Amino acid sequence: MILERIDTAIAGCYELRPRVAADARGSFVKTFHRDTFAGLGLAVDWAEQFYSLSRKNVLRGLHFQTPPHAHAKLVYCPAGEVLDAAVDLRVGSPSHGRHVTLRLSGDAGNMLYLPTGLAHGFLTLSDEALMVYNVTSVYAPAHDTGIRWDSAGIDWPLANLAGGGAPLLSPRDAGFAAMADFASPFVFDAEHPAA
Repeated sequence: MILERIDTAIAGCYELRPRVAADARGSFVKTFHRDTFAGLGLAVDWAEQFYSLSRKNVLRGLHFQTPPHAHAKLVYCPAGEVLDAAVDLRVGSPSHGRHVTLRLSGDAGNMLYLPTGLAHGFLTLSDEALMVYNVTSVYAPAHDTGIRWDSAGIDWPLANLAGGGAPLLSPRDAGFAAMADFASPFVFDAEHPAA
C-alpha cells in the first residue's frame, strides 16, 4: 500500500493520503493495510467500524470515549466533503488544548488518524457526506461523551450556513460541557504518541 503520513500540529495525529487510482469508471482507494499501518506506528487492531451519512451544515462532535474504553480512531469521507476537527485532551501533551482542522473528501481520498485522547468532530460542507470510522475499542455508552463543539476555539465556517450561521446539531452534542469544564482523564505518552 502506498500511503503518505503527514504530521499535524497535534502529536500522534496524522493526515494519511493513500494512492487514489482514478479512471473513466471512477476511483479505487485502499484505506487500510495492516503491515503499512504497523510500520508507521499506527493502530492496527480495529474493534469496530461504522459510518454516518450527514446533510449539509450538520455538525457532529466533539466526541470521544473515556478510559478504560478510550480508543484511537481512523476517519475518512468516501463521498462528499467535510471539515474534520481533532482536539488534543491529553494532559502533558505538547499540543494539549490545541486543535487541527482538515478537509476530508471522497475526491482527495485522505484520512485522519487520531490517537487515544483526542476529541473528534466534523461539519458537512457538501449536500451530503458519508463518514467512515474505525475505532480500537467497542462502543461503551457509559464512557461515550464529548465536549461542546464551540468551546475549543475551532473556526468552523458558519458564515454562509442557513439559519443564521447555526449548524444542525443533535440535542446530545449541543448539551456537552465546555472544554474548559472538562477534567481530562487522558495522559500523553511521549514514547507512543500515536497509541
